[in-house]
Amino acid sequence: MLDHTALSINQLRDNRWLFTLLGVLCALVAGWLIGSWGVMGALMTVGVPVGLLLMVGILVEPKLGLLVYLNLSFLIGFTRFLTVDIAVGTGLDGILVLTLLSTFLNGKRMNWKRLRQPAFWILIVWLSFTILEYFNPEHPHPSSWFYHARSFSLSWFLIAIVVSVNPITKNDIKVLCALWLVWSFFAALWGFKQQYIGLEQAELRWLAAGAEKQHILWGQLRSFSFYSDAGQFGSEMAGITLLCLILFFETNSWLYRAVYICLAVIAFWGFAVSGTRGALFVILAGFPTYLALKRNLLHIFRALMVAGPLLALLLFTHIGDSVYQIWRIRSALHPTEDASFIVRLENQQKLRNFLKDKPFGAGIGTSSGAGQRFSPNYFAAQIPTDSWYVQIWIETGVVGLTIYLLMLLGFILIGTFKVWQLKDPWVSTMMIALLAEFVGICVVSYTNPILGQFPTSTILFINSFLFTTCDRWDTKTK
Repeated sequence: MLDHTALSINQLRDNRWLFTLLGVLCALVAGWLIGSWGVMGALMTVGVPVGLLLMVGILVEPKLGLLVYLNLSFLIGFTRFLTVDIAVGTGLDGILVLTLLSTFLNGKRMNWKRLRQPAFWILIVWLSFTILEYFNPEHPHPSSWFYHARSFSLSWFLIAIVVSVNPITKNDIKVLCALWLVWSFFAALWGFKQQYIGLEQAELRWLAAGAEKQHILWGQLRSFSFYSDAGQFGSEMAGITLLCLILFFETNSWLYRAVYICLAVIAFWGFAVSGTRGALFVILAGFPTYLALKRNLLHIFRALMVAGPLLALLLFTHIGDSVYQIWRIRSALHPTEDASFIVRLENQQKLRNFLKDKPFGAGIGTSSGAGQRFSPNYFAAQIPTDSWYVQIWIETGVVGLTIYLLMLLGFILIGTFKVWQLKDPWVSTMMIALLAEFVGICVVSYTNPILGQFPTSTILFINSFLFTTCDRWDTKTK
């Protein structure tokens, strides 16, 4: 054994010239990159080796790919700080495809029978419809189909396979939720920094480029943190508030209760500084869902005792109207008095006239960002969507919108049925929380197009195939 070790050391000494040469070459390449590309070159010098290691790690363990994908979904908002245009969304697609490839390479460890779940077949129906939409004769620019099909169905389908068949454990779910809470906590802090300290130069440039008209109202900044916009930031903060409130009521540990209530307060004020009024409906829809799933009269009574007076204060008084954020939240409960809501209804009437002879819509990729990029003169690209469901309606028509809404309803019904069969208390609590948040985001997506935006889409896609397959973590009974 000692002779073998000594021999290996001697071999390394004999070949040290090779390692020296490799080190010099790496240093020269790094110096050239930094000298030619500046900060971007430095990032490449560090990022390329790390990226290669991550690729190898993902190919060995697909669950690592899912974690990387989740974290990068939050980081995508920081692209506004980059001076070079980088296709981060395409990079995320690459991570997801690599994770799927790793799932197939490690196929012997996977439970492929889980793909027989009803939720997966429902998703396949929607996926098939969106693929057929590529051939929509109304589409003025078919190549833009891919840009919106990813958020409509393709990413959801790939995530569904990865989450369903991988041997995900309860600890993996804890890690996913912990990452979600940590990122949301830092997002709230960054939103407070924007509101009370000031914006960075990159953020000011982003506002000046066109986002100012949505994010500065009556001289007040709507904080957007490192999300795509204030609408998504506010909705995510409302979702975390809901999640933490549910966990607060469900845990028996006073330490965890203190942590959850602190996070709920921080997230709720993050929602308030976003100025996103519609995000209130994440809580107004999600919390009753939680109570219905619990089927516990005591829980319902306690919730009514707390929520009733708070809603009455918002609906029937003007207490706190001097604070801009409270006034914005209160105005969400009086939509008919809001000028922007009336404009939305007028836009939807214009769309009804445009789509009355287009049951399959104008084609995927004709509205919102992709529409303005590829077919800016087309009518569908010129009308603000202001809603995820309006975007689905424009691009896939009344047929596509019906299928999509039935799919969401199917997921909720399947999740409800599965949750009510659970025996394990921890699994039941977590899945009820995830399902309630899913319902809340589905409701608020009528007012904001957030269901197809990172990181909300990533979280929703993962969660939907956690609570619809939750029986795999249940306590086995004889």
